[in-house]
Amino acid sequence: MADDDFADLADVIESLAAAEERLRDAAYDRLRAVADGDESARGAERRLEQARRAVERARRVLGAGLDDGA
Repeated sequence: MADDDFADLADVIESLAAAEERLRDAAYDRLRAVADGDESARGAERRLEQARRAVERARRVLGAGLDDGA
């Protein structure tokens, strides 16, 4: 497979980057809630962070070798 095999999926890669950012923000919100004493938010923060890492991996795999470094 050539490095540019996924170049036509730039919009998907961009959407993954946006999803990653939203998941990061949501995880931080839950982490702040935990810091404020809401222990029930800890599990949600962990799941959101796990999902964010999965989305980040997908974005990196699809964006590998593209000029914009998506």
